Amino acid sequence: MIKYVHFFYDYFIDLGLTKITSKYLNLLALSILTLVVLFLLDILVRKILRLISAKVAATTKSNFDDLLIANRVPRNIAHIPALYLAIESIPLVFNDFENLHLFFEKGMQVSGIILGLLIVRSLLNTLKNYFKTVPRLKDKPIDSYIQVFMIFAWIIGIVLALAVVVGGTSLWKILTGFGAASAVILLIFKDTILGFVASIQVSINDMVRIGDWVTFEKFGADGDVIEINLATVKVQNFDNTITTIPTYALIADSFKNWRGMTNSDGRRIKRHMLIKQTSIKYLTIEDIERLKQIEIISVYLNTMQDKIQNFNDSHSVDKSILINGRNLTNIGVFRKFIQTYLQQHSAINNDMLLMARQLQPTSQGIPLEIYCFTKDKRWESYEYVMSDLFDHFLAAVPFFDLELFELPSNNSFTPS
Repeated sequence: MIKYVHFFYDYFIDLGLTKITSKYLNLLALSILTLVVLFLLDILVRKILRLISAKVAATTKSNFDDLLIANRVPRNIAHIPALYLAIESIPLVFNDFENLHLFFEKGMQVSGIILGLLIVRSLLNTLKNYFKTVPRLKDKPIDSYIQVFMIFAWIIGIVLALAVVVGGTSLWKILTGFGAASAVILLIFKDTILGFVASIQVSINDMVRIGDWVTFEKFGADGDVIEINLATVKVQNFDNTITTIPTYALIADSFKNWRGMTNSDGRRIKRHMLIKQTSIKYLTIEDIERLKQIEIISVYLNTMQDKIQNFNDSHSVDKSILINGRNLTNIGVFRKFIQTYLQQHSAINNDMLLMARQLQPTSQGIPLEIYCFTKDKRWESYEYVMSDLFDHFLAAVPFFDLELFELPSNNSFTPS
């Protein structure tokens, strides 16, 4: 083999060149020849692997092989034969240059480590893309797990590369050196470490999934989670802007996850009307007869009127004053009207909590709250149903001789 290594050297000597010149020209010729061979080998292996990968991808039903090609796994693997040949050819090419031989040998070994990392990254990206197509894994923080594995791979790769470069130093001494520099490493990778710990806690406790609607007031986020990775969580707000939140903020701060609502049987309506206190009164017989014309409470009024009449008669109540005995009030009948209307409404889930209730009186009036759940949880449908209900209730207020509270207008302009 040495004979072939010095083929060009002997040729240049025969031409009358000096030994030093012949030695360098021999190195140049061998380097060019090796590079050409490596280049052709790399192209040939790449084309062969591409053809094989395309045929395999076309015959299989799974999309995993398609993702392997998309993430350039066969292309990266195709570099292995050329790299192996380059490492093996270094002792021959640099036979007469010991220092260069050692330098390029270490360089090729480090290149091999980098190529291994590229292959690992391509495989991990393939797994990430594949797992996102699996229905039961779509809402899991796959990006975080892949990034964690990639961080460990880079750490191992850097340690191995340093072991190759420093040569005589043992791997244990390098790791010891890393331990001594751990304070600096922790400072540099503080956010990464916090994100790593937070990603594990978020995943184990199932706090957030991709697709969840979250509200994070501190960061102005209100929308759907579209990505969870090691350092950040991306939320697409309802105005289509993107808010990026540090992953560790999910365990350090409070936020609202609407998943419980979306997984339940209904979405809550909780809104009140302010009734003017001076408009509340007892109902007279004439008032009751008038309100009986409202069909959904006519049966209720007949039943309650009979009960109240029987009670007052049995207790000899003096009804010359309306406050004596038992009576119906306009606000009470209005509450019954609201509750009956909600129970009969096709968009309201009657299997969940439903009520019209009176809250603590305030200086602005008496809050009359509607508390129920819509069957349709979609935002636009929910808003439509809620608006439709309150359109009806607000318009019904005057029929019960009630008034809504409003602050007096400050507009004192009088047209001439």
